[in-house]
Amino acid sequence: MAGYDFGAVTALVVDDAYNMRRLLSTILTALGIRRVLTAGDGEEALAALHGPVDVVFTDYLMEPMDGMALTRRIRDEATSPKPFVPVIMVTGLATPETVGGAREAGVTEFLVKPVSVKTVAARLVAVIDHPRPFVRQAGFFGPDRRRRAAS
Repeated sequence: MAGYDFGAVTALVVDDAYNMRRLLSTILTALGIRRVLTAGDGEEALAALHGPVDVVFTDYLMEPMDGMALTRRIRDEATSPKPFVPVIMVTGLATPETVGGAREAGVTEFLVKPVSVKTVAARLVAVIDHPRPFVRQAGFFGPDRRRRAAS
């Protein structure tokens, strides 16, 4: 994306499908990200978060831990090394229920398959240029789920 240097960004791609991990890694590398880590499941992803990670791309449907459960574990301040890391949920199931559930889990942005260089870049720019404030409420910690400021 013109005007952006993603070279210092470390991305973590979490997907139980090798081909999708490879596709997202290739796109991120093409965007200029020099360090792309991959994990085949949620436990591998949680272990990777103990190192430098600036953004997480996670699939929604994975086994044994799906993207929602992974996001809730990432947002758990008591156990997560990076509860504030931006999490971009990647899925082909863009139903209102899925999007709402992802927001309730603490997902920062949503990316619908099929992905492209343009859509991945747009989500990266969104988490960099428009970081969402984090809120703590009963049963929720994560990025503010509201998209518009209250009038």
